[in-house]
Amino acid sequence: MASSAWQSVLSVHQRIVENGDKRTDAWLFVYSPVPVALIFLGYLLVVWAGPRLMKHKEPFDLKGVLIVYNFAMVGLSAYMFYEFLVTSWLSNYSLLCQPVDYSTSPLAVRMAGACWWFFFSKVIELSDTLFFILRKKNNQLTVLHIFHHGPLMFNWWAGIKFVAGGQSFFICLLNTFVHFVMYSYYGLAAIGPHMQKYLWWKRYLTSLQLVQLLMFLVHSGYNLFTECDFPDSMNMLVFTYCVTLMILFSNFYYQSYLNKKKQK
Repeated sequence: MASSAWQSVLSVHQRIVENGDKRTDAWLFVYSPVPVALIFLGYLLVVWAGPRLMKHKEPFDLKGVLIVYNFAMVGLSAYMFYEFLVTSWLSNYSLLCQPVDYSTSPLAVRMAGACWWFFFSKVIELSDTLFFILRKKNNQLTVLHIFHHGPLMFNWWAGIKFVAGGQSFFICLLNTFVHFVMYSYYGLAAIGPHMQKYLWWKRYLTSLQLVQLLMFLVHSGYNLFTECDFPDSMNMLVFTYCVTLMILFSNFYYQSYLNKKKQK
């Protein structure tokens, strides 16, 4: 029985590695889902064990690290946004229906490269959770935060493995812009309390994320009900994930702003 189950797992794994985009197979963490699965399990272990290990320790002062990290993420987000914008523009991408170009043309490979950086940025962003734990900001380890960071890697791994380009560019383009704004806020906030008077726009970050998710829903939903040479399975994955995130982000917005305002 166990042997049969293991053979089934190996068979599924073989189909996955064989049916991916051959252009991206050699890129870091792409060929097999195993490395990403191990990173995810390591992430869950850190989320579980980290607060317990820090329980009787003083929080770390990571001010310098956070300033460098957040502004490095601002730079990476700006670079990815530029790459997605220019490559899609030069390739005359359609906003409504854009199949993946699996060729080895310079623009197609450049788009695939931008998609890889987008996927890898999601691995880097797991550091957000580690920083919360080291600073003993355990109230930040919400279901929204963990769900947003952990399982998200599998979505974008599937993207770079099977659909590095095409419709994927729309999500990546919007998300890199949102993350440029978000990490700019975090970077400025990390400088010190005296920056708070310039950060009155904090609440609008959540609004921006909700608008972004709504646009993803409309975009992927439109393609689910129209003829487009792009996998419906990927559109369904995006659609389902965005519905879940919209519920979690809406609850966060209500609890953080509307409910507090009502209590005051």
